[in-house]
Amino acid sequence: MHQHHGHNHSHKDLKGRNLIISILLNILITISQVIGGIISGSLALLSDALHNFSDVLSLVISYVATVLAKREASTNKTFGYKRAEIIAAFVNSATLIVVAILLIVESVERFMNPQAIGYDLVIWLSLLGILANGFSVLLLKKDSDRNMNMRSAYLHLLTDMMASIAVLVGGLLMKFYGLFWIDPLLTVLIAIYLIYMGYDLLRTSTRVLMLFTPDTVEVKQIVLAISKIPEIKNVHHVHIWQLNEEEVHLEAHIDFMDDISLSQFDVILDQIEEEVHKFGINHVNIQPEFGKCDSKQLIVQD
Repeated sequence: MHQHHGHNHSHKDLKGRNLIISILLNILITISQVIGGIISGSLALLSDALHNFSDVLSLVISYVATVLAKREASTNKTFGYKRAEIIAAFVNSATLIVVAILLIVESVERFMNPQAIGYDLVIWLSLLGILANGFSVLLLKKDSDRNMNMRSAYLHLLTDMMASIAVLVGGLLMKFYGLFWIDPLLTVLIAIYLIYMGYDLLRTSTRVLMLFTPDTVEVKQIVLAISKIPEIKNVHHVHIWQLNEEEVHLEAHIDFMDDISLSQFDVILDQIEEEVHKFGINHVNIQPEFGKCDSKQLIVQD
């Protein structure tokens, strides 16, 4: 038996609109920084443009995932596209780490071979990046707290805004003090932060895709709670997994003391659902058994 929760479609439409605005802003920043980087000879601007281009790709992935997640289930896609946003989070967090490594490599090269650049253009274009990414960050902040896909897009934009701040600081220090080494130093620090944030999201999305039990769920406590129901003899073959941000599924075999009727089972099933709901599980699938000769182990590799 399954319990379903209603979805706020206007909220999802708002997510899509905010993503489109962010995509358009990042396309504008990327084109501006590529042109500016070529004209000024700034590797900092070109590397920031690369980062922004990765943002455009990640935001497009997030938007496609948001659209797919709204599609209905069908006979050949019984879960619909509910995992699209988890896959998007996985791809985005992985690219986040790759971009960070590229920025570190780029920074090391700049440390070894600092170059004088047209800092005025760097300053103005980094300001454009800060404003545009800052606005995008504000648009996605609310959704990032409750959706893994939106959090991955939000992190891309937040770190890019910080990269633009680093480019701005570097531009100002180059202009007034001639400190050309400060820019790669700041870029390395931001890249390390990027890896730290990206790894956590990569780990979380990987756990969901691998059908691991959510960190917040204690399997033994759930089994103990179900086993306290008087009619239940044993709980085994337990599987708990997270389908997406909103759904945690439990399936289990339950051995009953007596050969009960279906109507009695329905009453007990309501009790089971009430118990597991306390642990954040909202989809329950129970296989009732009586006197069946199979493994009674809690976890069984099917």
